[in-house]
Amino acid sequence: MNHFLQRISYIVLLSCVLLGCNKKTNNSFELKEGDLLFQNTGSDDIDNAIKDVTATASAKNYSHVGMAMQKDNKWFVVEAIPKQGVCITPIANFLERNKNKFNKSQTTVARLDNYYKPYLKTAIQYGINKVNTPYDDIFLWDDTSYYCSELVYKMFSTQNLPKDSIPFLTHPMTFNDSSGKPLTSWVKYYKARNQSIPEGIEGTNPNLMASSNHITFIHDYEND
Repeated sequence: MNHFLQRISYIVLLSCVLLGCNKKTNNSFELKEGDLLFQNTGSDDIDNAIKDVTATASAKNYSHVGMAMQKDNKWFVVEAIPKQGVCITPIANFLERNKNKFNKSQTTVARLDNYYKPYLKTAIQYGINKVNTPYDDIFLWDDTSYYCSELVYKMFSTQNLPKDSIPFLTHPMTFNDSSGKPLTSWVKYYKARNQSIPEGIEGTNPNLMASSNHITFIHDYEND
């Protein structure tokens, strides 16, 4: 009997140790300047339309991305969002924006390779300098407004980096479904803005950025 009790005590102790280790690992995450915050921003027509034409085979697909920055020991996200344009959002507000049914933020954090560390402060400053610039709701590349992934891309492409060293790719954008026809949601979207659909125009999107070989996903707020 004593031997049995000793075995039970050992198992309980081992379980506590393992649970403690897991808890420590989960809490060991620390946000750093330049981290990319990918977000599933919602389920309205335009969010779904973005994901419909940019979705990948990955477990998660995103419709928004911003970059972490710190000021006065407080955390913010430099981002471009509809209605506000380029702005600096407190991290708490960013994480509250869209949650799953378990009240967890649908936000995943990725970190750029060490190679890009010297470029992060200039990248963040580029975003700060563009605050109050309008949001690019037409998703054009060569105008004076920005959509979310365009802003992050240009944070690096405007620096003294060789084109093949920019951490993200661009490609011809599509607004079509698998049959090659424009999605109804996009037809309505551009008609409401009296604009033609910019099919084939060079651009980027959060899912294309998320597939970059130069980033590593390090934290998922849905698991907190």
